[in-house]
Amino acid sequence: MAQPPAKKTLSVYLYIPNIIGYFRIIINFIAFAECYTNRTLFAILYFFSFFCDGLDGWFARRFNQASTFGAVLDMVTDRVSTACLLALLSQFYRPGLVFILLLGLDITSHWFQMYSSFLSGKTSHKDVKHTGNGLLKLYYGYRPFMAFCCVASEVLYIILFLYADAKSTSLLNVR
Repeated sequence: MAQPPAKKTLSVYLYIPNIIGYFRIIINFIAFAECYTNRTLFAILYFFSFFCDGLDGWFARRFNQASTFGAVLDMVTDRVSTACLLALLSQFYRPGLVFILLLGLDITSHWFQMYSSFLSGKTSHKDVKHTGNGLLKLYYGYRPFMAFCCVASEVLYIILFLYADAKSTSLLNVR
């Protein structure tokens, strides 16, 4: 008796959310290559990449394609994108150290959350059900709040970039 053909499993590298992640990397590369010559194009591409960040999570849940690789790809893409934009802003505004400190805060806070989740045996850094930290529960437990915080900070950074000019010497002079 013939056995049914074995069901082929899709490689994690070809999951829809991961393909979106690769696409985001390419878009960000193009955006940052254009950031000094075409600020409007940069802003559009950067924001489109940021928008796609929300799509990859939706596709991962919708098609049951969540993976550790995808979570790391998403986190690293987010951190590198934001880090590059904050580094750009540090060149335009004084004190530039403000943006470098924000960059450090962004990276270390995400690293601590990921690492503490790993040490406690959680499958996701967004699993905060049993944490005593109310702010983390609000941020990761209530998606509209997390979305608002993410969108607000990225839009602020993009606006600051668009308003920056060679004469900007202080964050207090932004109008």
